[in-house]
Amino acid sequence: MSIDTAKGILGDATVAELEAGLRGTVVRPDDAEYDRARAVWNAAHDKHPALIVRCAGTADVIRAVEFARSQDLLVAVRGGSHSIAGFSTCDDGIVIDLSPMKGAIVDPVRRRVVAQTGMTWGDLDHETQAFGLAVTGGLVSSTGIAGFTLGGGVGWLVRRHGLASDNVTAAEVVTADGRVVRADQDENPELFWALRGGGGNFGVVTSLEYQLHPVGPQVLGGLIIYPLEQARQVVTGWRELTGNMPDELTTLINFTTAPPLPFLPPEVHGTRIAVLVGMYAGDPAAGEAAVAPLRTLGTPIVDLMGPMPYTGMQTLLDPLWTAGAHNYFTSAFIEPSDAALDAVLRHHLTTPSPSSELHLHQLGGAFARVPAEATAFSQRDSSVLCNVIARSPDPTDFDAQIAWARGAREEIARHGRGTTYVNFTGDAAEDKVRAAYPGAVHERLVRVKDTFDPTNLFRLNQNIRPSKAA
Repeated sequence: MSIDTAKGILGDATVAELEAGLRGTVVRPDDAEYDRARAVWNAAHDKHPALIVRCAGTADVIRAVEFARSQDLLVAVRGGSHSIAGFSTCDDGIVIDLSPMKGAIVDPVRRRVVAQTGMTWGDLDHETQAFGLAVTGGLVSSTGIAGFTLGGGVGWLVRRHGLASDNVTAAEVVTADGRVVRADQDENPELFWALRGGGGNFGVVTSLEYQLHPVGPQVLGGLIIYPLEQARQVVTGWRELTGNMPDELTTLINFTTAPPLPFLPPEVHGTRIAVLVGMYAGDPAAGEAAVAPLRTLGTPIVDLMGPMPYTGMQTLLDPLWTAGAHNYFTSAFIEPSDAALDAVLRHHLTTPSPSSELHLHQLGGAFARVPAEATAFSQRDSSVLCNVIARSPDPTDFDAQIAWARGAREEIARHGRGTTYVNFTGDAAEDKVRAAYPGAVHERLVRVKDTFDPTNLFRLNQNIRPSKAA
């Protein structure tokens, strides 16, 4: 059957010709697997693409890009499908699905890995930990490596080894005109600069090469849970400790509601709590002294900080972040002044859902030592990233939850420079993009966009519009 799109009708012969040129497959709206294939991690986005192209390799990506351009189709690029803003899917257009592309080659001597961008962090950690190596990855292992990295990438190794994007040494990109280009320090250096923080604006990234670091297999990590009445003293004490923490230790405080987990007393279930989560990326024995002060910020409900496999730390939060819930994330880089912490705690008391949270991510260390001009991720001078998360298993009153998150972010952001983390902007709005890419950085990104995607084929992202479309 023919397929209706926003631009017209795709005939059977046209789609059959596309599929004949692929090693992968095409999923059509009338196929039995269509509903499963179109679903993304964030259930807040329920889209119906005209076609889903499951790419088996770079050649398939080239073919899909050429087809989308020839048919004037809206393009969504999907890796792990975690895009909070919904960029992994679309109505009526084409989804270029990279998820079958999961190859990785690890060079343990040079400590490098070349990874196809259908991989999740669980996939990549599995390959690199076989050699005792790792790179900064997502806090949830089902997150795709590509979107996470292209927007920066904050994880448990951020203070020891920087952002995921700081560790990218090269990328393979299919551009809007169907070319395959390499981007590194010597070849297409401006594209290389832009990819490290500039998101998916410049083409389909089909592989990333990372610098790896010795990590694990055992680390010291886990969580310490404090009751609500101690939250103020805990977060204030944490703030004081962060000034002298070693780079090996990365922490965050999660203001959340206690789930009904077996290691928590029943009387705590459903109450608001402060959860200190952290990992020491070094010898676990040496890490004991570093984490010891975290245990005495108050009287813990439970202390689950201890030695564990690095892959265990990377999957620690997975059970709380399964697919199928409605999600809205927004963020602000801040300084944790008394007023800022008061604002965070006030909004913690008004979370509209037990799954809604506020996170304070510790930065600094290797993250802060990267020169601002070295990558498109230029916001290196804030000590804390605050993420505001509205999450619910169903859509009931979800608009009200989004309103809570926006209001919380607006107030908390006043305690910084108004800047935001591009992976968690919440909305695909121009003011949010400018808050992620201020001033000369945005202007430079526009110049790269003009070179590699002058017609804005790749616009389902935190979009850097080319100058002719401005």
